[in-house]
Amino acid sequence: MDALDVVVIGGGQAALAAGYYLRRSTKTLRILDAEAGPGGAWRHTWPSLRLFSPARWSSLPGWLMPPTQDRYPTRDEALAYLADYERRLSLPVERPVRVTQVWADGARLRLVTSDGRELSAGAVVSATGTWTSPQLPQFPGQASFSGQILHSAQYAGPAAFAGRRVLVIGAGNSGAQIFADLVDHADATWVTHAPPVFLPDDVDGQVLFEQATERYKAIKEGRTPPPPRSLGDIVMVESVRALRDRGLLAAEPIFARFTPTGVEWPGGRRRDIDAVVFATGFRPALTHLAPLVTVDERGRLPMNGVRAAAHPQLFPLGYGDWTGFASATLVGVGRSAKAVADAITGSTA
Repeated sequence: MDALDVVVIGGGQAALAAGYYLRRSTKTLRILDAEAGPGGAWRHTWPSLRLFSPARWSSLPGWLMPPTQDRYPTRDEALAYLADYERRLSLPVERPVRVTQVWADGARLRLVTSDGRELSAGAVVSATGTWTSPQLPQFPGQASFSGQILHSAQYAGPAAFAGRRVLVIGAGNSGAQIFADLVDHADATWVTHAPPVFLPDDVDGQVLFEQATERYKAIKEGRTPPPPRSLGDIVMVESVRALRDRGLLAAEPIFARFTPTGVEWPGGRRRDIDAVVFATGFRPALTHLAPLVTVDERGRLPMNGVRAAAHPQLFPLGYGDWTGFASATLVGVGRSAKAVADAITGSTA
């Protein structure tokens, strides 16, 4: 059995940020990535996806994302950046290797991999993200629907929906961008549980992060924080702004139930549809930790600072604010990754 000081599970932005700080220590380190190549979840996003922060504000610690062709980086530019980041740092990534189980082994942790190996680690950073754990709501009559149902995690672009009647569900950036992606290729309708919130053209992820940081600092310092602004509000990237300028950026209220051939709204109005795309978010991908911890109804696990309460040498990273302020973002995960690395290098068994 291989024995290491630190094992990082995952190969996306959180894992790379952790690797950046951990590689500077004397600890033996290995990063186990289930993907076939670099990029983490970005490998599975649709081709037209745009980040909603400029390159400088879409960067990991130690190396800024290079200037991009347009204000908001494309999916491919994000992928290239992450691959270059990994290569520049010579991070010890092993792939494709999926960690299937993590067990407590006294003060250490034992990992089981998809190829049947076992590893012993003094500390484990779980940085598997959320992409492999999509949230798919259930509506009355959904089982009877004869059309196609998929999550945004499975959406690969508009070509497969050409000429079809498609419903896009979700009031966030993914819902808006997928709807914009489909409009000129399919008979697309956008539906949301609540009216979507559109940000002014000059407000993007950079501004949102700065405002959220100021709120975070104010709360920590006991000051009255400024009003919150959600990171889920819709940023006017080019495709969404163009749709608005054409007068097509409109969402209908959510329907009440599925029918065998479509959906029905309260009051009895019906529409036949061929496919539904749920852009309804994700839960933390933590099934590999099932032997060690129990998650709550939101899919989260109890924390003790940057450590999991269930084991002091388990460090969840990058799943959202419960694992560190803005830790699910490219620009935000660096601060949490440094805190995790500092804790590990001072206490690894």
